[in-house]
Amino acid sequence: MLKKVKKWLGIEGVKLELILPEDVDMSSGKLTGKIQFYSMHEQTVSRLKIRLIERYTRGRKNEKVTDEFELGEIDISKQIQIPAGEIIEVEFKLPFKLVKSEMDSLEDKNFVLGKLVKTAKWISGIQSEYRVEAEADVLGTPLNPFDKKYVHIV
Repeated sequence: MLKKVKKWLGIEGVKLELILPEDVDMSSGKLTGKIQFYSMHEQTVSRLKIRLIERYTRGRKNEKVTDEFELGEIDISKQIQIPAGEIIEVEFKLPFKLVKSEMDSLEDKNFVLGKLVKTAKWISGIQSEYRVEAEADVLGTPLNPFDKKYVHIV
């Protein structure tokens, strides 16, 4: 009985870990990485969903505002068998498109204005953080394994 409950809740089930480079080249337009799967019991992954998200923050203290933008997403619908006690790796390429504000475009176009724009962004408390999220659908479990890692886009 306890084994059925553990399997249903995903305890001792599939564990998933993202393996990503620390720096991602903005001009390439794609992020290459791997997902490692491990399970104590044989299980089947039916689908993978991988997303790149930008967390855009501006303002300071009480006036801080945060928005999130999805920059890219892939959905891999294939059966992946995870044998008991073995590590399985799945490689992926996630295409993405950065969203640039008018200030960012101005900063890129002109060297002199770029320094002023950079200073204005610092004063306004503008920051962007990028994270990759991965989630796997495992047959027979309602709670899906997931992982998220932060990357630096250069």
